[in-house]
Amino acid sequence: MLSVDQAESLILKTAQPLADQEISTLLNAQQRILATDISSTLDFPYWDNSAMDGYAVRYVDVQACGPDTPAILDVVTEIPAGTCPSLSLAPGQAARIFTGAMVPQGADTVVMQENTLRQGDQVHILQCPQPQAFVRKRGAYYQAGAPVLKQGMTLTPPDIAILATVQCTEIPVYRRPVVAILSTGNELVAPDQPLEAGQIVDSNRYALAALVQATGAEVQLIDPVGDTVEDLKAAIASTILQADIVISSGGVSVGDYDYVDQVLAELNADIYIRSVAVKPGKPLTFATFPATGGNQPVLYFGLPGNPVSALVSFWRFVQPALRKVSGQSGSWRPHFVKARTLHPLPAGGRREIYLWGQLSLNDGQYEFTLAGGSHSSGNLMNLSQTNGLVMIPVDHPAMEAGESVSVMQVGEAST
Repeated sequence: MLSVDQAESLILKTAQPLADQEISTLLNAQQRILATDISSTLDFPYWDNSAMDGYAVRYVDVQACGPDTPAILDVVTEIPAGTCPSLSLAPGQAARIFTGAMVPQGADTVVMQENTLRQGDQVHILQCPQPQAFVRKRGAYYQAGAPVLKQGMTLTPPDIAILATVQCTEIPVYRRPVVAILSTGNELVAPDQPLEAGQIVDSNRYALAALVQATGAEVQLIDPVGDTVEDLKAAIASTILQADIVISSGGVSVGDYDYVDQVLAELNADIYIRSVAVKPGKPLTFATFPATGGNQPVLYFGLPGNPVSALVSFWRFVQPALRKVSGQSGSWRPHFVKARTLHPLPAGGRREIYLWGQLSLNDGQYEFTLAGGSHSSGNLMNLSQTNGLVMIPVDHPAMEAGESVSVMQVGEAST
């Protein structure tokens, strides 16, 4: 049985980014992962432009003005946004200008209109501005040729705006990994089927599918598989031909009907992990199959069938691997934060323990609220709105409310 750190390191060492790339449009680039750095031949701002409605002036003409001694300038042109000035300002001249409009040659400062008085073809400047006030200089935010977005970034709406601004309309992104999800067990029924005595609704496939989709990968839901070696072998053999990653739930413990490890061995998989010193989620299988059509081996994760165990195992071990396979840059490992527990916590045992609850940020301090009710691996009900898992190290003493704890983020902390 491996430790949590050993299992995590082995999984991340084995998982490799997909090399396949494709082109995305701007409208479809949300949450896609950049396959190359993006640069532009354009400066941004593209040219000197006004940050304010007002008057473009030469600072030397207005540097001594005030309410009692206004600078009086001749207004020689008007420059709306989207037009190119047709003349340069001479001494004693000003241009009426609007937000976003190009600053004309000769001008170096914009005076906001609230500090002016217009009289016919002249404008009185009533307050001395700062030099270069309200002028957004060409290239002040970005200079042509430099990377504007980096390879491995997950594109967000502001990134889409940047791509549009630099006129990058064909965006090289990594192909989305295809993740197949199947559940095992004769007792399972679909959520829309009648529930007979002794049966269990198959919630794991849908929870795991939602988690996979949240990472940006594509999901293939495979029909539930019965508890026979033949059925399981046929399902896995066909599934590994169409997916980059396969996730199954159930059948990985030591019961009489737990056949996953046996079937993987019969299909010549390389099995790296059979169990991990973690609670919940001790029975975890990690294996690989040789590449069939792609560049990378197919990764196989056999998760426990208990619903909480399946989700915790995904958050702790599968999600980091999926981030790496997707081509994301930076750290793929789970993000832990220090928080103050609002409830007492039990002592650690021989396995690393994860308990679920809500992580919140109050006055700059993270706080962790333990979910109420039983923390059984079969109790899915109190997992609702979980965004943090408090980690209790092996053999750690019990903790009182108010102590500092390490919490793994599995969603956004509330404020």
